[in-house]
Amino acid sequence: MLATIINYSTPAPGWKRTTDMVCSVLALPILALLTLFMSILTRMCSPGPVFFRQERVGIRGRRFMCYKFRTMVVGANHDVHRKHFAHLVDSNAPMVKIDARGDSRLIPGAWLLRATGLDELPQIVNVLRGDMSLVGPRPCIPYEYEMFLPWQRERFDTLPGLTGLWQVSGKNRTTFEEMMHLDIKYVRTKTWWTDIRIIFLTVPAVMIQFYDTRRQRRQSRRSPQPNVVLDPASPGRVAQ
Repeated sequence: MLATIINYSTPAPGWKRTTDMVCSVLALPILALLTLFMSILTRMCSPGPVFFRQERVGIRGRRFMCYKFRTMVVGANHDVHRKHFAHLVDSNAPMVKIDARGDSRLIPGAWLLRATGLDELPQIVNVLRGDMSLVGPRPCIPYEYEMFLPWQRERFDTLPGLTGLWQVSGKNRTTFEEMMHLDIKYVRTKTWWTDIRIIFLTVPAVMIQFYDTRRQRRQSRRSPQPNVVLDPASPGRVAQ
């Protein structure tokens, strides 16, 4: 049965593919338990599917469907994220998520999953299929890919990952350009030992990310900023 979801033509070194397969199979029970929990949560808080599928750009520009737990209301407008990402690229500001300021599109409690990265655990399936690896640059959305400069696209010379050098090197405390340099550094220097080191550093990195998100949300509540809301008079637009 496992063979039906595995893509054996995956362009990855043997050591990397072996590590991905062993760790992903061991993580499947955790994914099953979290899926059960998310099924209950979404049924109570936000009717709709448990999983969210989105087209992403992987190795050498190859497109694939990426899986996540759904953390937003059904039909959420993604123009908000597009504008936010464009701002991060243009301003080269720290890569802070919209979640930190409060995002009305999120279902109750979803920020916890996003802050800890647990919403991305279904991407284990993408790893088993060969679309992704455990370690590598994060797979981007097609409109994000179009904003990358030619030199930045070197990051696509390896499989995208669940975690990576950028994630364990500050992540939301780094800028877009710093993320690009870290991703490219990984592409040029990846080894088995580098992957193992990054995997073990991911837990403390997630704890720091959770702390940062919680602190930023508290600061936002004390000093409210204009929240991003959709303009009901014109779907797809953002009201100021």
